[in-house]
Amino acid sequence: MYPTDKLYSKDHEWIQIKGDVCTLGVTHFAQEELGEVVFVELPEVGQSYDAGEEIGTIESVKAVAELYTPVTGEVVEVNEALETAPEAVNSAPHDAGWLVKFKLASDAPPEGLMSAEEYQAFTEGEGS
Repeated sequence: MYPTDKLYSKDHEWIQIKGDVCTLGVTHFAQEELGEVVFVELPEVGQSYDAGEEIGTIESVKAVAELYTPVTGEVVEVNEALETAPEAVNSAPHDAGWLVKFKLASDAPPEGLMSAEEYQAFTEGEGS
């Protein structure tokens, strides 16, 4: 169910690393839990964050959820299409619904992330 070319966090975010740039989004599990997404607040390009820091929020008809980055780096791009079409987080959470791209601060692999298989088992343990 989850793309194997991504890594997953316990906060239900995914990352995909290509070179020194990492794309971040929320997982299918997260968007299902949130329900219909109506607004996404993303950080500004040029801002730097440490792993574990809050970078924005996702608002749905059911709740507001904070977004956390599992990596340390500088924001180099945000998905501006979400300003007018936040529902892409629901319809394509692992593709067109991506949120932010970071330039990684380190070559070291991010810690504490799960493979697709591990994440699937993790979400099943949460009663999904």
